[in-house]
Amino acid sequence: MMTKTRLSLFYLVGYLFPAGLGLLLAPRPTAKLLLSNAEYDTIMLRLAGMFLLGLGIIVMQLIRLRNEALYPTTLVVRVFFCVCISVFYFMSGDPLFLVMLGIVGLGVLLTGSCYLVDRRREGTVRAAD
Repeated sequence: MMTKTRLSLFYLVGYLFPAGLGLLLAPRPTAKLLLSNAEYDTIMLRLAGMFLLGLGIIVMQLIRLRNEALYPTTLVVRVFFCVCISVFYFMSGDPLFLVMLGIVGLGVLLTGSCYLVDRRREGTVRAAD
């Protein structure tokens, strides 16, 4: 069982829900809280918040249902997000993207390391059987 990986996904939910709610309900203050130095259309910020909440709900279901088959997918998607966020930073120079990269990147490191530990443990258990 991938216990550590499952627990690491709570970090993901822990930032998706607050950021999603913040961008949906208070887009400008949330963008400023994330150190944005640019002006973004509030509808687009709210749209981003809607997507973050949707992702949070999906990840919460992965955790609740213990759907271990999709745990690696959460890593692949977040690595893709990190690449995109990096490009957005270089295109805009907005520190918001560095904050986002730090938050998402930390989650990738956390889940990735937990996934490797869980995989090694499973290999050891299978070898003992």
